[in-house]
Amino acid sequence: MHLTRFRLNTARPGARRLLASPQSLHAAVMASFPHLLPADGTAQGPRVLWRLDHHARAEVLLYIVSPERPDLTHLVEQAGWPAAHSPETPGWNTRPYAPFLDRLTQGDTFAFRLTANPVHYIRRKDGEPTKVTAHLTPSHQMDWLLKPERQERAGFRINEKPHGQQILPAGLTHQRRPHHGDRYTLTVRDERTLSFAKSRSTRSARDQVKVVTVTYDGHLTVTDPQALRRTLTQGIGRAKAYGCGLMTLAPVPTG
Repeated sequence: MHLTRFRLNTARPGARRLLASPQSLHAAVMASFPHLLPADGTAQGPRVLWRLDHHARAEVLLYIVSPERPDLTHLVEQAGWPAAHSPETPGWNTRPYAPFLDRLTQGDTFAFRLTANPVHYIRRKDGEPTKVTAHLTPSHQMDWLLKPERQERAGFRINEKPHGQQILPAGLTHQRRPHHGDRYTLTVRDERTLSFAKSRSTRSARDQVKVVTVTYDGHLTVTDPQALRRTLTQGIGRAKAYGCGLMTLAPVPTG
């Protein structure tokens, strides 16, 4: 497994086109692997995950987790700084991911970031099929990731804040404390709605795809290293082809 980071040059038209179309960016990511056919990368093939981190208007980073080492030459030429790089410094950074994954141990704590598509299933009338619907409030978006069965299946537990840092509404005791940002080291931000046609050949509103994404930042503790390795390489939730599901870990900041 490999973890790759690439910075997009947002001043270039090619970068702006990719940022405006998750379908185009997904195609560009998949084109980074010479041995993957267009039909690969599905549930039957090797999983390639990617995520965009918007640190500032002029700093957008693309992260990729993949079984193979990618070649992002086409992305550098289209959306990077081609004149500023050489074969020794190609314009992206790839490192082996397996050594980090192998070191994961139960009880380890990390800061994490995840962009996901938090959804639930509703039925408006009895007898109707269930419909996939996005969570639209921060409270429900947090609940989606905080579900005990989701955390157990993913191999981690989101950490609670120390008692002295928890904010409780007046009259609320610790036996009935809330379970959102005032209790857990978890924030949700950067909600985005991606809307695009299923294919370039149709413009019908019926064939439009709408995906709501949010970014989670927080701290977690490893509960099942094997399950967490699977989470980090297979992703969480839906819409993985559109930049969702990739979780990355980092040391917990000190001080």
